[in-house]
Amino acid sequence: VICRSLANSRYGIKRKSPLQNLHLVSRSIHHPFYPSSKFQRPPLRISIQLFSSLNRLPLRKTKLLDVKYGYQSHRNFWLARLASRLLRIRYLILGSAVGGGYTAKKTYDQWKDMMPDLDEYKWIVPDFIWELDEHIDFEKLIKTLPDADDLAKLLPDFDKIGESFTSLKGFFSPGYNLVSEVIGASDLLLLLGSPGETAFRATDQGYDNDKQYKKVSDKEKIDQLQEELLRTQLKYQRMLERLEKENKELRKLVLQRDDKGIHQRKLKKSLIDMYSEVLDILSDYDASYNTQDHLPRVVVVGDQSAGKTSVLEMIAQARIFPRGSGEMMTRSPVKVTLSEGPHHVALFKDSSREFDLTKEEDLAALRNEIEIRMRNSVKEGCTVSTETISLSVKGPGLQRMVLVDLPGVISTVTSGMAPDTKETIFSISKAYMQNPNAIILCIQDGSVDAERSIVTDLVSQMDPQGKRTIFVLTKVDLAEKNVTSPSRIQQIIEGKLFPMKALGYFAVVTGKGNSSESIESIKEYEEEFFQNSKLLKTCMLKAHQVTTKNLSLAVSDCFWKMVRESVEQQADAFKATRFNLETEWKNNYPRLRELDRNELFEKAKNEILDEVISLTQVTPKHWEEILQKTLWERVSTHVIENIYLPAAQTMNSGTFNTTVDIKLKQWTDKQLPNKAVEVAWETLQEEFSRFMTEQKGKEHDDIFDKLKQAVKEESIKRHKWNERAEDSLRVIQHNALEDRSISDKQQWDAAIHFMEETLQSRLKDTESVIEDMVGPDWKKRWLYWIGRTKEQNIRNETKNELEKLIKCNEEHAAYLANDEVTTVRKNLEARGVTVDPCLIKDTWHQIYRRYFLKTALNHCNLCRRGFYYYQRHFVDSELECNDIVLFWRIQRMLAITANTLRQQLTNTEVRRLEKNVKEVLEDFAEDNEKKVKLLTGKRVQLAEDLSK
Repeated sequence: VICRSLANSRYGIKRKSPLQNLHLVSRSIHHPFYPSSKFQRPPLRISIQLFSSLNRLPLRKTKLLDVKYGYQSHRNFWLARLASRLLRIRYLILGSAVGGGYTAKKTYDQWKDMMPDLDEYKWIVPDFIWELDEHIDFEKLIKTLPDADDLAKLLPDFDKIGESFTSLKGFFSPGYNLVSEVIGASDLLLLLGSPGETAFRATDQGYDNDKQYKKVSDKEKIDQLQEELLRTQLKYQRMLERLEKENKELRKLVLQRDDKGIHQRKLKKSLIDMYSEVLDILSDYDASYNTQDHLPRVVVVGDQSAGKTSVLEMIAQARIFPRGSGEMMTRSPVKVTLSEGPHHVALFKDSSREFDLTKEEDLAALRNEIEIRMRNSVKEGCTVSTETISLSVKGPGLQRMVLVDLPGVISTVTSGMAPDTKETIFSISKAYMQNPNAIILCIQDGSVDAERSIVTDLVSQMDPQGKRTIFVLTKVDLAEKNVTSPSRIQQIIEGKLFPMKALGYFAVVTGKGNSSESIESIKEYEEEFFQNSKLLKTCMLKAHQVTTKNLSLAVSDCFWKMVRESVEQQADAFKATRFNLETEWKNNYPRLRELDRNELFEKAKNEILDEVISLTQVTPKHWEEILQKTLWERVSTHVIENIYLPAAQTMNSGTFNTTVDIKLKQWTDKQLPNKAVEVAWETLQEEFSRFMTEQKGKEHDDIFDKLKQAVKEESIKRHKWNERAEDSLRVIQHNALEDRSISDKQQWDAAIHFMEETLQSRLKDTESVIEDMVGPDWKKRWLYWIGRTKEQNIRNETKNELEKLIKCNEEHAAYLANDEVTTVRKNLEARGVTVDPCLIKDTWHQIYRRYFLKTALNHCNLCRRGFYYYQRHFVDSELECNDIVLFWRIQRMLAITANTLRQQLTNTEVRRLEKNVKEVLEDFAEDNEKKVKLLTGKRVQLAEDLSK
């Protein structure tokens, strides 16, 4: 419209501008009024003032020049028309500006929505970039920069350059300037208006070409932006690592100064160390009190050889675990407490030795110590153990947390393993993962097929929602090399392949598989791999999901978040539990004081020591009676069978005494002292057990019975009799047996009584054996209707025949001759009884034994008045009582031995036993498992729960 109004005026144009030099818009307004050259009017020579459609027109009149070629000027109201046109142009421009502004705002909002949200990438830029204004004074920096005048001197002289262009002004006419201004106005309208609403559109072919070029250029830009983003991230990552390294060195210096005591102040224990001690204390409690299962720790689980230990070593920044090629190395849970310290050291909970992790010798010693502890914790017949090994690792820059490395999950039990190894590993893993506040660090080998994974199913059962699970894919370098489809790795990291959910997914590389690699070389290899990896360049993996550094930061954050959320909750649960327990105690045990296991153990310890001391209060008479009786029960068989009976078969007293002296000397040298010590030790045990188990009336507390029994058994096991006691006892016994002088009649009668009791006891035993051999007599058969067996009938016939033989010869020897055995057998065969010769000899032994014992008892009655003849050494007397003298010697030896043993017991062995009991109690006091096992019951458990 503007151009048409200007073209309708009668003012001519001095020269026409070529179309090829005009803008596209200017062509569209030039053609309609100049269709061909033959209709062109000759130009008028007029005087016109140049004006722009964007400026106000001058208010002064225009001076007309002379008119040529027959054209005349005529009067018109050109000033009013020009003002109206200018006002219309203003409204058009204002309306177009408003509409175009709205369209531009709408287009800007569309472009803004299409742009990605860069807030997620703020972590790429380190925090110190955002805090530069706090550390750098920009006002001082601006003041140090040069002024604008100084900078202008360095710029080229634009005035001289402009003079060179003034000569070109003559080539342009005022009309060309007018058209140029119109083109500028049209360009302004095009910028202010929307591309879809403007009246001036490009052709369809040009639009399609621009669209195709735009797609290609956008793809290239995206690739360039990704590469630039990756380079920037790696750049900032290196800067961050450098700053962390510097921070680590500074913290190390500060901690070293604190350790040297420069500040002379007592440092408090770190929070992670305190938390680890709490876990250790709770783990020492009995299994029935499962409070320790409610406190957080990081549980590291995975299939065997999946890289669990390697990941843990990368987090701890040291090769601290024993390694093996494919075999099971982790045989028991290992609790590792990571904390910050000036030196990189490791130490066990129950040891004060520090292992310097910067020295290879200490690392080898630490690995060996862990392996030894694992083997010692495994019980015989088992492959894995439930006993936890507690290890603390300190060093500069370590993330503070508590991790538990569990044995690797297996699918098959191989040779050399216990049959229940697989089930034991599953039960251990479930026991740790069932803790609702435990963070599960699931380790998966990326170089094997996902379908072979066992641990993922186990983790999905324990944490189906994935609210406390972190998934780690190891050996990504091998996975990228071997896996044909890289998108499979992307599916794993995105949580779409495994049937489990997790808080986060990470991909790490823990070395090339060489056990001699250092942590630094593994870090360099990991960084180099991910820097050149296609998985990261093609955005299959995100930058914050790779490297063990990011993994350790994420695990530490989750761990402390879980600790903050659960500690207060557990404290409230403890308070509620304590109130319930106190109420239960008041109702069940109103008159008893609350005593936990330690207090009860101290009370039982005092009672046991009192009972040991009470052994010294036993009377000497009681000791000697028990010892003498028990010793004779042990040696009586040997005395009768090996000493008295062989000697009694001799023909005269001289041979009898000689045989007795020889056999007594042999017995004293070899067997008697040892038997006496055994009897004394057993007697001491019986008396000690009697005092330990004897109830003390109403004050007796059966809660200590198991503990007393265990102390008694362990003390007896440890106690050994004095080795010199046998030597001294041998001399005393030999001297006692050498004495043959009976001083008075009382001792003579006592010896006869002792002999009669012994022989009667033996005769009774022999009668019982004969009755079993021949069966019941006729009275029992008729009264109890009991019959004899076939063998008993044969033996009865043999017994009757042998008794006839003894009646015929009362001085018969102790053994049958062969011709006598033949005679007895033929006599029995004549009565229709077939007998074996061995059966005849066995029956004869018992028959002759009974006959001999009865004869000896009759001889004892005859010797009751033989003390007078004894004093005269049986001169002029047919009575010989050498057997009475033998039994007196035995009786006197028993009395002297009992007296000697009693002195050893009361003076030496009781004190040694008391010392052993104290040692056993001290060992039990240090062994909490013993106390838990021996002090049980509802009352103990309730008091123990209250104490905890």
